[in-house]
Amino acid sequence: QVQLVESGGGSVQAGGSLRLSCAASGRTFSSMNMGWFRQAPGKLREFVARLNGSDGSTDYTESVKGRFTVSRDNAKNTVYLQMNSLKPEDTAVYYCAAGTWYTGSGALYLYWGQGTQVTVSS
Repeated sequence: QVQLVESGGGSVQAGGSLRLSCAASGRTFSSMNMGWFRQAPGKLREFVARLNGSDGSTDYTESVKGRFTVSRDNAKNTVYLQMNSLKPEDTAVYYCAAGTWYTGSGALYLYWGQGTQVTVSS
């Protein structure tokens, strides 16, 4: 079992930055694949970024490429999502997820955090 707790959300103006953290506890974390997802009001949950637990490779949805960076610190059992040049359309609840598949499909992740709100004003 893995428990995930997100933090770092908040309200910023367009062009600003936030760093989300996802602290993990429980079973071995360092080898797990990690994903970040978001859900805006009235919209479906969407994939944002993923990090491969085996080789550290990353992948992003097109709309955040060049602005967001996912990373991990295994010593701290924490995954981060650095978000720069934020736009109003980035406003959503952001979730981290962990699983055995390196995928952008949320359905294949086993563990989820409770989410953290990010609000970007214009």
